[in-house]
Amino acid sequence: MPLCRIVSISESVPYADALAQQYALVRSRQAGEIPDTLLLLEHPPTITLGRGSVEADLHVSEVELNRRGVALERVDRGGEITYHAPGQIVGYPVLDLREHGQDLHRYLRDLEEVLILTLAHFGLKGERIPGLTGVWVENRKIAAIGIKVSRWVCMHGFALNIAVELAPFRWDFVPCGIADRDVTSLAELLPRDCPTRGEVEAVLLRFFAQIFEMALTFSSELGILPK
Repeated sequence: MPLCRIVSISESVPYADALAQQYALVRSRQAGEIPDTLLLLEHPPTITLGRGSVEADLHVSEVELNRRGVALERVDRGGEITYHAPGQIVGYPVLDLREHGQDLHRYLRDLEEVLILTLAHFGLKGERIPGLTGVWVENRKIAAIGIKVSRWVCMHGFALNIAVELAPFRWDFVPCGIADRDVTSLAELLPRDCPTRGEVEAVLLRFFAQIFEMALTFSSELGILPK
């Protein structure tokens, strides 16, 4: 069974630092120097603009975002605009897709399935919407997905809202370019019984291993950036 290294980072990681880590991991995975790797982390408040972003969908200026302490990053993943902040679990799989079907559509659906099964564990019915990427509960988006693939090694990934602040999604931009659907979180849907990040992560990893048919090994060291 293929091996996947899990690196779970408890502290908030600036988006630019995590992006640099991903690029280093992609190069190492392409060279066959490391196994498949999944980074799990949180970011400080950051709005990211994917390749499909429309500037008009961003409703606040970069100056105003800087005043609020919100970073703005233009990135090379697919998709449009989204938001990261504490209270959200972000997963960056760096996988060689030649070992996972060599099929981008299947990969996206597999990521969605991991998230749908994770939500089901907590009593929520996650759903797909035809023609869109991500996972919804009660017609509100709870998980975003955006990826990039280079020589069949993928980066970027998914963000699942646990207890993240939702106001920026609703007022600062059009989430993922979809103006007629709201965004939600586990805390909003389960106000009296919202799981912690650790509880969500444990369940998510179980289904990640199941769907991608991998054995997991855990590491606290990336070994790719200076301390």
